[in-house]
This record gives sequence, C-alpha cells and structure tokens, in this order.
Amino acid sequence: MAEGAKVCVLDCDAARVEETVQALASGGGAVEGITGDISRRLDVRRAVERCVDRFGGLDVLVANAGITDVQPLLDIDDASWQRILDVNLTGTFLCTQEAARVMARSGGGAIVVTASTNAFWVEANLAAYNASKGGVVALVRTAALDLARFGIRVNAVEPGVVRTRLASFVTEDPMAAADYLRRIPLDRFAEPADVADAVLFLASKEAAYITGQTLVLDGGLTLGLPATSAIFRERAHDPVQTRRPPHVG
Repeated sequence: MAEGAKVCVLDCDAARVEETVQALASGGGAVEGITGDISRRLDVRRAVERCVDRFGGLDVLVANAGITDVQPLLDIDDASWQRILDVNLTGTFLCTQEAARVMARSGGGAIVVTASTNAFWVEANLAAYNASKGGVVALVRTAALDLARFGIRVNAVEPGVVRTRLASFVTEDPMAAADYLRRIPLDRFAEPADVADAVLFLASKEAAYITGQTLVLDGGLTLGLPATSAIFRERAHDPVQTRRPPHVG
C-alpha cells in the first residue's frame, strides 16, 4: 500500500481477511477482501473478477498461500498429501493461470509466487511440502516461458524459516529455534517484511528484465555447513592453527 497499490486479499480464513483489510485500509489505501479457497478454481476466478471489477484491471499477482504438516513418510495419509499439494501447487497454478488470462488481454503484468528453500534443500518428515514447493519452482520456470510473449513476468521467492504461523512450531519453540539458528549465518529468522521487500522488488519495474527466477531469502542457511562445532569455533580464533593439518596417528 505504501507504493500506491490497490489490493485484493484472498484467503480461506474470513477473520484473517477482515483483519488484513482493516490493517491496509487504516493506511488510506483501497483494499478489497475476499474469502475463498485457492485450491478451487471458481473461488480464484471470482477473486480475480472482483479485483478487475473494482479496480479496472490486474497488474500484479502475489500467490503466497501455503500449508504444511510434519509427518514421517510412512505415516502420510492420502488426505494430508492431497490437501498440501492442492493448496501449495494446484492453488498456485490456478492463481497464476486465472491472473495471467487477464494480464494477457491487458498487455502484461508481474506474477510472484512463494516457493521455499525446501524446493531444493529438503527436510525430513516434510515430503508433501517439499514436493509441492519443488513443483512450484518448475511451474514458475515453465510459466515464465509460456507467458513471456504476453509481457508477463513470473518469478518466485524462496524463503527459509520466516516468523509466520506456518513456521511457529520452529520459531516459537526455544529448543527448535536454537537448533535452527546455529545453522543460519545471519543468526536470525526472516521477518515477513524481509519477504515482502523481495516480492515488491520482483513485482516492480526495477525487475523488468527478470523472469523465471527464484530469489533465495534464508540468511545463508543453505550456503553450506557453518562453523557450529566447538573445534571449528576455536580454530576460527587462531589463524595459525587453522592452517595446520590435523594430527593423525
């Protein structure tokens, strides 16, 4: 809203929609709230149509909805697997397709979707989530090729651990949070504003020649193995010692 955008909000949680609308409207911006499920085409189409009816068009789509469930592979049931794929992957596809049909008729636009570092740096007990986000990245790359001729750019952000409801089982658990933070070089979790700033860039004219790309936002989590063990931390403070080969025998 600070950039002058008129915003339509779509979410399956009516209370959250109203809360978001009020927060955005308090800043003086034009905002429309819609309750619906992005895994249902008719709900997505209705949201796109309402946006066009109220604001006269659709220039930017941000597909951010996502769910997960922590389960060992052998315990995943069909319903859980399907629901995660329906929301994270199919929902992203439906939003992208319905928005792109409008953008193609009006001369172009920008689409930014939320993938995850789990698309390439998978975690145990998250098979459905990992698979869905890997599919989102493939969808983004394909959509960028298919839609370029209409002047539509398609990109993704790949956040690591962000302080949201989705990751609260990590960020709000002292032991789990400490374990994760030992592996993040910047020594903090991402805030929603960190992701929002990246989305804003990819949707803006400053990114006019960027399409089919993923922007990783993880504080360095997936760069490699940080010096978390005591021996590496000690050697880091002794430049001479770090050059000596380890004693063997």
